[in-house]
Amino acid sequence: MSTSSRPRQSRSSPRPSSSADTLRQPQVLLGGLSPQAFMRQYWQKKPLLIRQAVPDVQPPVTRAELFALAEQDDVESRLIVRRGAPGPTRSAAGRSQRARAEWQLKRGPMARRSLPPLGQPGWTLLVQGLDLHVPAAHDLLQRFRFVPDARLDDVMVSYATDTGGVGPHYDAYDVFLLQVSGRRRWRVGPLRDASLEPDLPLKILSRFEPEQEWVLEPGDMLYLPPMWGHDGVAEGDDCMTCSVGFRVPESTALSRELLLRWADELSVPDAPRLYKDPRQPATAEPARVPEALQDFARQAIERLLRDPGGLLSALGEVLTEPKPHVWFQPGSPLPQGCGVRLDARTRMMYDDQRVFANGESWRAAGRDARMLRELADRRVLSARVVGQASAALQALLGQWAEDGWLHPLDAE
Repeated sequence: MSTSSRPRQSRSSPRPSSSADTLRQPQVLLGGLSPQAFMRQYWQKKPLLIRQAVPDVQPPVTRAELFALAEQDDVESRLIVRRGAPGPTRSAAGRSQRARAEWQLKRGPMARRSLPPLGQPGWTLLVQGLDLHVPAAHDLLQRFRFVPDARLDDVMVSYATDTGGVGPHYDAYDVFLLQVSGRRRWRVGPLRDASLEPDLPLKILSRFEPEQEWVLEPGDMLYLPPMWGHDGVAEGDDCMTCSVGFRVPESTALSRELLLRWADELSVPDAPRLYKDPRQPATAEPARVPEALQDFARQAIERLLRDPGGLLSALGEVLTEPKPHVWFQPGSPLPQGCGVRLDARTRMMYDDQRVFANGESWRAAGRDARMLRELADRRVLSARVVGQASAALQALLGQWAEDGWLHPLDAE
């Protein structure tokens, strides 16, 4: 087992990932569909309303805890305030027209005293990455691991007072919208016109045409594929919605990240390939790039692309790279005879030859590879399994523990 580079610099009870058997079994979470049936019939295709997807649901945080999270530097939060509800008005000429709401956006961290009064309608507090800070939210995220981790992103919570919302909009990613307290009215429709309202701090659709409408009660959940317009408005106070979102790479941006990551790992070989031009004639156009040099550069890139290993390694590192606002608290050496569990912040994946964690990659084979894949899939390894690991793997797990990437399984 080898490492590509030195690691850089929460807590929840992990759930096992979906097994082959559970993928075929009906789930209350999916309205009686199996994960296989849901992915085949609805994923990236059409919305699905699921009544009581999570019966007896409890909010993962209290209102006070949510407000406290919004004060932290390592938590991404936004405050959205709408003044004036849209509705029909009359112009001076007597023609009917739609009133335009005023929207304000403030990014955190923000002190509790900077939030509007609870009795003021029309405001929303959004807290991103709740699963990184709240074990109950991390547990909620684990329920959706029938989708590859490479696509699974985070849990965002939206707290709103009466009539609060973020306006009609669309997302470029899949989302499950779970109502955990209060009520929210959702209007949804396929995106036919992506025009946005001008001069606003939010991306609000100017010609939103909903086709369906539902009121979600606690425990109800709505799945929406990408590019579906939707507008959620709180009905009554203390409305809280958890959004389970999914990453959707964009080809140009992904290509840029991969090439930059790949280039960082390149080194000059012991026998470097040098450009040679012994037949270069004297030239009267010294500023022209020689064709031979163009061919040399093209061949260098083509040679690189013929070895996909570097590209696949870069892909895994990019997919597991922590977000900019995420960092780990240094830990302690692992005690003897304990199992391990991944920190909620750790992103870990693998392919046929490598294991990836938090933007780094390792080659692994045999028993070590099987153990690391089990850790990635289940997010835990028992003490028995850790005890059977090679000295190299135990050293790696120990290093991850000191870096805060994982913890003793029985730690409180």
